[in-house]
Amino acid sequence: MAAVGAEAATPSPSPFPAWCVPCLVSLDTLQELCRKEKLTCKLIGITKRNLNNYEVEYLCDYKVVKDMEYYLVKWKVWPDSTNTWEPLQNLKCPLLLQQFSNDKHNYLSQVKKGKAITPKDNNKTLKPAITEYIVKKAKQRIALRKNHKGMIFVENTANLEGPPSDFYYINEYKPAPRISLVNEATFGRSCTDCFFQKCCPAEAGVLLAYNKNQQIKIPPGTPIYECNSRCQCEPDCPNRIVQKGTQYSLCIFQTSNGHGRGIKALVKIKRMSFVMEYVGEVITSEEAERRRQFYDNKGITYLFDLDYESNEFTVDAARYGNVSHFVNHSCDPNLQVFNVFIDNLNTRLSQRALFSMRTIHAGEELTFDYQMKGSGDISSDSIDHSPVKKRVRRVWKCGAVNCRNYLN
Repeated sequence: MAAVGAEAATPSPSPFPAWCVPCLVSLDTLQELCRKEKLTCKLIGITKRNLNNYEVEYLCDYKVVKDMEYYLVKWKVWPDSTNTWEPLQNLKCPLLLQQFSNDKHNYLSQVKKGKAITPKDNNKTLKPAITEYIVKKAKQRIALRKNHKGMIFVENTANLEGPPSDFYYINEYKPAPRISLVNEATFGRSCTDCFFQKCCPAEAGVLLAYNKNQQIKIPPGTPIYECNSRCQCEPDCPNRIVQKGTQYSLCIFQTSNGHGRGIKALVKIKRMSFVMEYVGEVITSEEAERRRQFYDNKGITYLFDLDYESNEFTVDAARYGNVSHFVNHSCDPNLQVFNVFIDNLNTRLSQRALFSMRTIHAGEELTFDYQMKGSGDISSDSIDHSPVKKRVRRVWKCGAVNCRNYLN
């Protein structure tokens, strides 16, 4: 078992065959496979010292025996039949312990009756209804959790609803059949200091989009041209921001205002900072019109035109998308859409990036204006050119002082 590393700094031959590709299995799964087979692998962090360590997936139950607290542990990748009771002192999972306590408290707050434990046990065991709820919440969190570079969390304190049944998480555009996306640049720059030298933006006739603090400094409507895979600059180049992915911790949560799921910041986000990309399935505008009628009847809106220069393609994030799928509309948004070009320089297929318009505090919901043009013009003239295609007027009260009361 081996992992493919970065290119060597010297021209010595690679120890891996030329056809070798990176493993697509997650690090956690590889580690558990090693432990099952009693194998060590320093490349993925499995040594003789930690080979017999097991990871707690979630906690199922609680009891007190002879004044000692025990938790019933579900071990990761092991079946329920292998669950074991472990003393509190052996558990090194403070987050899971806190989640267990919070779930128990939430259950009692909802039912507002009875005690968490049976009287005859003198407050030393939990009622089956409570443990059933706690396990369901734990399984819900696992089902909702997705791997993402920017640490995406999920919470739902409103109900036991799981993730969307027909939604697939992706991190980049997914082309529909017969649509070709060229994701390899045909040329690059040889700059060594892209902040001061004539680089990719200058070649395209625009300004460098970012300042030294990695904040966007160009006005809405100006395209962003980042350094691409053929450029000679280092990965920490100041003109490589969107391509690094989401850097802030975000949370998918169930809103309390009837807007379904939403996204909130878990940390403070600086103003004019890159937050996330809007990705989905790339379809033709003709196909978008067909789907629009179906979506109108269901009252949903996920179609986003890629209309930087022409109205030929549309992104549909209804079934395929990333965390941006859950961002709600606001007439007073804190996110702004920009067109981005990196490896694909086709002006009909720009990437869409969402940047913070102001400082966003931890716990604040992230929103953007569904009627906002790619240029950033949110005047009344932009409404007829809304990137979100829809005809049926859908009532949406976002709560802003300037709320238009409708999504279109």
